[in-house]
Amino acid sequence: METVEITRLTFEAIGTRWDIQIPEPVPSSKWAMLQRQIQTRIGEFDKAYSRFRADSLVSQIARGAGTYALPADGYTLLALYEQLYRATDGKVTPLVGQALSDAGYDATYSMQTKAMQTPPKWEGILAYDLQKLTVKEPVLLDFGAAGKGYLVDIVAEQIEAAGISSYLINAGGDIRQRSARNQAVHVGLENPFDTTEAIGTLDLCNQSLCASSGSKRTWGTYHHIIDPKTLKSPVEIVATWVLAENTMLADGLATALFFVSPESLAKDFAFAYTVVTKDGQITRSKNFPVQLFT
Repeated sequence: METVEITRLTFEAIGTRWDIQIPEPVPSSKWAMLQRQIQTRIGEFDKAYSRFRADSLVSQIARGAGTYALPADGYTLLALYEQLYRATDGKVTPLVGQALSDAGYDATYSMQTKAMQTPPKWEGILAYDLQKLTVKEPVLLDFGAAGKGYLVDIVAEQIEAAGISSYLINAGGDIRQRSARNQAVHVGLENPFDTTEAIGTLDLCNQSLCASSGSKRTWGTYHHIIDPKTLKSPVEIVATWVLAENTMLADGLATALFFVSPESLAKDFAFAYTVVTKDGQITRSKNFPVQLFT
């Protein structure tokens, strides 16, 4: 049977570049089918959770209050967001969508700021269970804090369901690596002050690594993270990295670290971290195995 010796798939989806590598031979027919399944699943996820698509579930919710059927993967995503909401005193919230849009991070990427309003509180707007989501008033949700990481995990489940146990998925810096032989991959941590350089490297093995940086997607005084209470982008923290068991959690915590201390988050979550402040100070947990260059 014909096999692909170096199995690699690169593509653009949900506004970022994907790179999927499988370090083992895969039959060509199986690989072709898996590629189609991955592309289809990403499309389904995007149609549910994108606030940039007029036909998405999120856009429907923004147009009208009511009860909506929740996608099969929705409960897990909402449950993590609720945990993060409680752990950050409401700073990490899916209810920040309209504030992001009004700040300029809208469906057309206008980067033109309009009048902004404080997002509503979770308790007054959202209720959900395994099958449905109820919103008491129209609201634009945003799942940018953990959604991409969750999608990486979903794609990983597809790969594993195909009988593949070793792989690397990198979706715009949200990375999940698994190795049946416990073989690590060398990963660089991008310098937030000079993206052509790295501040250090680490060996990633059977974990997920996510980064968040205030230097990405910036305009005026804003970047892609906005404090729902001040309606400003955090400036004290400029970059975070989180190692966790799964990519959804690592992604969400990388955003949460812009708002609250690692010690506070450690009460509810298991993770390792590195944080860079605006004056260039680097702090990290003892269990974050980075080799810093400075």
